[in-house]
Amino acid sequence: MDLTYTEEEEAFRARLRAWLAKVLPTLPARPAAADWPGRRAYDAAWQRMLCDAGYAGLHWPRDAGGQGATPTQHLIFLEETELAGAPYVGANFVGLLHAGPTIAVEGSPEQRARWLPPILRGDEIWCQGFSEPDAGSDLAALRTRAVRDGDAYVVTGSKIWTSHAEIADWCELLVRTDPAAPRHRGISWLAMPMDAPGVTVRPLRTLAGSTEFAELFLDEVRVPVGNRVGAENDGWRVTMVTLSFERGTAFVGEVVACRRVLGALARTARANGRWDDAVLRRRLGRLSAEFTALWRLTQWNVSEAQPDGGGVPGVGGSVFKLRYSHARQELYDAAAEVLGAGALDADREWVADRLSSLSYTIAAGTSQIQQNIVAERILGLPKGR
Repeated sequence: MDLTYTEEEEAFRARLRAWLAKVLPTLPARPAAADWPGRRAYDAAWQRMLCDAGYAGLHWPRDAGGQGATPTQHLIFLEETELAGAPYVGANFVGLLHAGPTIAVEGSPEQRARWLPPILRGDEIWCQGFSEPDAGSDLAALRTRAVRDGDAYVVTGSKIWTSHAEIADWCELLVRTDPAAPRHRGISWLAMPMDAPGVTVRPLRTLAGSTEFAELFLDEVRVPVGNRVGAENDGWRVTMVTLSFERGTAFVGEVVACRRVLGALARTARANGRWDDAVLRRRLGRLSAEFTALWRLTQWNVSEAQPDGGGVPGVGGSVFKLRYSHARQELYDAAAEVLGAGALDADREWVADRLSSLSYTIAAGTSQIQQNIVAERILGLPKGR
């Protein structure tokens, strides 16, 4: 892989950097973490600014409303926005990084026209309705039922860890449409309107005190058949597309953020005297090498997901997700060492991030699931019995 930048790519970086320098000072203060309506409005406004400037869906194919940017331009965008301290996707996470790319690849022309423009402009927020109380890592064990009734599915069941449900307009929902089929073959992927009768949202409070997840209860919710993405009972294959995006490219901006945090940790350690600890210095040095390697893997994954191939990452995303989850936890454990007693102060920088990092080895498929994928699909090892 040629990791040098062309003149065109450097010019793209310069334009983006100049635009960020111009618009970021005009942004209002970020809302409080608990103010989800405010956070939605803030994130949506930022997304509209990106859209108006031609930076929304930068790496999406042009026929899906994106800019058809090269993988390198995508990486430059992630680098520059993070280094400039620009807002992350926030409440737009599921729509921009999961549902939108899936619809771009698997949706009909009518579905693309209906859902992709509002996602790119931040006008509509999506949540993810995959996991259930008894179907987390074993997602194919899901039991939420969808019974065909004319031109609609009648959906009954429950979901848990439904990201951004309390402020979402739409839900990417997995349902069982054929209970008699082998469990991987009787699933369908639906786009469910969150204001439909029968939808109940109950926010869940995390260890960090936030409520970005929720329980979702569905009582005979009618979802139009036209909202099904992909064929009936082919939802597991469509889901693998969604999870490929979630594991392969959705976290790439966070790698840049972690590298920035690592530098800040080293500076703080020098200032408070903890840099004298040789064990801590070695730990930070090893983490620096770890995140450099993860950034190189990110470059490879993004380059592999070429726009003309739908932008779907390969199974290498599982390698990235597996290692990144643990590296992030190790990074914030190191932060606790640097902070010392300050690591017990919930208002200190990095403390909430440390708490949230505990979920990364579970979210988007547990580390055990990722290890199985790497073993079976990449290394070709036999399946366990």
